[in-house]
Amino acid sequence: MTYSIVAIDPATGHLGVAVASRFFAVGALVPHIRGGKGAVATQAFVSPVWGLEAASRLAQDDAPEDIVADFLARDGGAAQRQVHMIDSQGRIAAHTGAACIDWAGHASAPGVSVAGNMLAGEGVIAQTLSAYLAHMDLPLAERLMTAMEAGAAAGGDKRGTQSAALCIHRSEDYPWIDIRADDHPDPLAELRRLYDVAQERFLHVADVMPTRANFSGLTDRSGIDAAILGEEERRRAAGIPSRSFATALAKS
Repeated sequence: MTYSIVAIDPATGHLGVAVASRFFAVGALVPHIRGGKGAVATQAFVSPVWGLEAASRLAQDDAPEDIVADFLARDGGAAQRQVHMIDSQGRIAAHTGAACIDWAGHASAPGVSVAGNMLAGEGVIAQTLSAYLAHMDLPLAERLMTAMEAGAAAGGDKRGTQSAALCIHRSEDYPWIDIRADDHPDPLAELRRLYDVAQERFLHVADVMPTRANFSGLTDRSGIDAAILGEEERRRAAGIPSRSFATALAKS
């Protein structure tokens, strides 16, 4: 199942994974990231253990190539697995097992790797990678979503669609954004909706949360409130309604 992209933003060092599949809740098992250290996507006959261990070892500065070689030596099911990863230096390693269901394969360029299996064809990987590289001017989240949409237009998972996910970490082990469409007829479009909603309030808060370097984060809410209000006013002036399904805020 599944195609995914892992990337490091060359300007910021932020790490991201995006994934789509005809499989329920793919975002619960495929992406694994350690902030500032590395990103992993584990898929096909998925082994979450691969993802968890790889992310932890990237955090210890193990080389991606060494991690993959070790997994292949230890796992009797390696022929059915697919994994790709990138570390903070931009080093990439990938494995597509010989028993992965066609079409299956992977490709990479500096700072980005794409891999998939059970795909409509090689063009899914090629178009995902090409679209990512063609939109380096976009913010990382939008770049990843645009790339995944190009892969879907090329055929995506040959069984159809069901779920998708987008996860980005900045400097921390907690995500800056982690959104999932677990069971949806157009999961990539749902990710777009969720990302729009996140920009209304959530990302303004995520930008100032505590970090390793700043244990307190930002404690003055006035700047956050002003940014949220400014976003509301911008959308109102542009005639853009909220895409959130949330109930209206209660008056205190």
